[in-house]
Amino acid sequence: MFDLYMLETCPYCKKVMSFLDEKGIKYNKIDITNKANEEALIQSGGKRQVPFLVDKERNIQMYESADIIEYLKTVI
Repeated sequence: MFDLYMLETCPYCKKVMSFLDEKGIKYNKIDITNKANEEALIQSGGKRQVPFLVDKERNIQMYESADIIEYLKTVI
């Protein structure tokens, strides 16, 4: 399962979420308006930027919506 750090108002996050939803891929939305989630994002990725995908199965973490979508295409 994927974790996606996101903001509902972020157009890049919406792009990734739309892709995930269209493909029927299950994922955890982690909204960084919650301070604890924001801190976890910064601790994991090093900066406060969304979207940020975490693939725990493959030990992959990445920013940038286009990169995330291209990565997802290779693993689904």
